[in-house]
Amino acid sequence: MHLYALTLQKSTAIVCTAYGNFSAPKMHEIACSHGKVLELLRPDAAGKMQSICSMEAFGTIRSMVAFRLPGANTDYLVLGSDSGRISVLEFHKERNQFERVHMETFGKSGCRRIVPGQYIASDPKGRAVMLGAVEKQKFVYIFNRDATSKLTISSPLEAHKNSTINFCIVGVDVGFENPIFACIELDYTDADQDPTGEAIAETNKVLTFYELDLGLNHVVRKWSEPIDPASNMLIPVPGDTDGPSGVLVCAENKIAYKKPDHEDVVTLIPRRDGMALDQPLLITAYAQLKQKDYFFILLQSEHGDLYRVTLEYKDEEVSDINIVYFDTVPVATSLVILKTGFLFVASEFGNHALYQFLSIKGSGDEDTINVEVEIEGETIVIPHFKPHPLKNLLLVDDIDSMSPIVDSKILDLAGEETPQIYALCGRGRRSTLRTLRHGLAVAEMAVSELPSNPSAVWTVRASAKEDHDKYIVVSFLNATIVLSIG
Repeated sequence: MHLYALTLQKSTAIVCTAYGNFSAPKMHEIACSHGKVLELLRPDAAGKMQSICSMEAFGTIRSMVAFRLPGANTDYLVLGSDSGRISVLEFHKERNQFERVHMETFGKSGCRRIVPGQYIASDPKGRAVMLGAVEKQKFVYIFNRDATSKLTISSPLEAHKNSTINFCIVGVDVGFENPIFACIELDYTDADQDPTGEAIAETNKVLTFYELDLGLNHVVRKWSEPIDPASNMLIPVPGDTDGPSGVLVCAENKIAYKKPDHEDVVTLIPRRDGMALDQPLLITAYAQLKQKDYFFILLQSEHGDLYRVTLEYKDEEVSDINIVYFDTVPVATSLVILKTGFLFVASEFGNHALYQFLSIKGSGDEDTINVEVEIEGETIVIPHFKPHPLKNLLLVDDIDSMSPIVDSKILDLAGEETPQIYALCGRGRRSTLRTLRHGLAVAEMAVSELPSNPSAVWTVRASAKEDHDKYIVVSFLNATIVLSIG
């Protein structure tokens, strides 16, 4: 006996995304997690988002990352879920679905704080993946090929640290040197043993680099340094021949560039004109575009403002961080820049959106207002800007999302004898009132192949006296077909 659970309408909220070439080498696609549903999206030639496949995962997908083995031309998908297992998926074009390549158990099931799955990061060269829990545990898996070129996975290598809370994990781009993963950690040993609660004020977050020694097959803590207590996110910087490597550490009101044996470079995040100076400003999402000789990073603040970030560097020595206001879009849980010139915004509230880049320069100095503020006897210049309508982006498509539904009623206001569901969705000025109706079953009576995509379809009666239509007129760009209904 096999039990099967099927949700009539899948969740429309997107928890996390992964960008890659899953079905073919040059197919730019986005894998999305709708909680327990895995969906693959691809923009078509007109810029409209198409759903390639949608699969039930029978579990909660908490994180995902795309990775590519050295020399390969398509990507695998690694999932972190509530199953206590690492799942490696590969897209099969013939069956139009993701299929499991490996599934290794490392812990108990459930969204537990010490069972990895909340965080996942891959080595940019596709050699290893780190899974992290909210607390203590981190595992590293090494990927390789066997004699038949099939993917193989190693036993888990532990990188645990007791009494430690993890806030973010990323893979650092170091070329083909030993893979390195960067983590934001907080050691609460002293705070946990202090009944007065005073020790927590002296507890600092640290940025830690873990190195995977491929020769000795183990993970070591390579470097650790205290960072701002309000740090919440790490952003990997391209390395090898594409950039200076290292990471950007996002904190309240500022971002900092950090790398072992490198002096810190800090810059302030531009603020909206009129925003209170004592109001903290955090970065909540980012996306990165990397080309052969150029890269830039898009950051998004908790207000939805996008910032374009570039680094001034020479011989892997970073001298300055340039950050300018770009545009304002809905607050996102995830941002994805496609190499085809699109920006996908998985909105936290309301419909998801696909934008096309009109320019990547961002706002100029004429839009920046420098405000001098005196703090503790020192004068600091804080850049401000005035938000403007979309100037560098063009909205080309949106995907319906009812998240979050804050209230709903089941009523028959339309007099259809079948109740409708009236739901209040979204937040703020993007709030909507939506009506949901039960769908009607459709029986397929006949199928006719068409030579190309039609531009319009009409139905025609043989005479005005007849009750039913007799002909179907199908219009193409250079032809017209008349079909009769038997």
